[in-house]
Amino acid sequence: SAAERNAGHRQALAAKVLAAGVKHGKTLEAIATVPRHAFMDAGMHPQAYEDTALPIGHSQTISKPSVVARMIELLHKPRHKLGKVLEIGTGCGYQAAVLSLLADEVYSIERIRPLHDMARAKLRPFRINNLRLIYGDGILGLPQAAPFDGIILAAAGLGIPDALLDQLAIGGRLVAPVAKNEKEQQLIMVERMSSQRYQRTVLDEVFFVPLQSGVV
Repeated sequence: SAAERNAGHRQALAAKVLAAGVKHGKTLEAIATVPRHAFMDAGMHPQAYEDTALPIGHSQTISKPSVVARMIELLHKPRHKLGKVLEIGTGCGYQAAVLSLLADEVYSIERIRPLHDMARAKLRPFRINNLRLIYGDGILGLPQAAPFDGIILAAAGLGIPDALLDQLAIGGRLVAPVAKNEKEQQLIMVERMSSQRYQRTVLDEVFFVPLQSGVV
């Protein structure tokens, strides 16, 4: 049946993500649960369960599943539950759906109106009640819902916006791709140790679309 085939595809994707080095069980379970094809145009469905980034229009992409999973894995502190999470760059809504299975509350901001509307439409059938989609400028964060236990960015800037660091809870983690130059980006994890002190860890080389301000 189509449902069985679909479940098989999701399991296979989780296996690819595991093979790429993601070990966190709950994250792998979430990847095996969310149907990635549901967040893409029909023409993209044959590639939906490959471990690749794919275009979603408006010069944006749905990120590579193993990178999505790696970033979500990094948000999780050992023996800590993920409370409130802020996602910068909803895109098509896939990562927000994955996060909603792992965190108590997810707030996701998108600055491109047609993408925000598309994500809303794609997410509606899932009836996710712990997810809020916001149309706005993610660089400003979401002060009214702060502080956040986790903040995840789906686009790479030259640095991490101060507003987002301010809105990170003490003990919380922010995971973001940061551009070193025009060609290279690195995955950065920032943990807030106290009100004034942040610990930054540089991780893998990655490739994301650029982080931009304002709304369109």
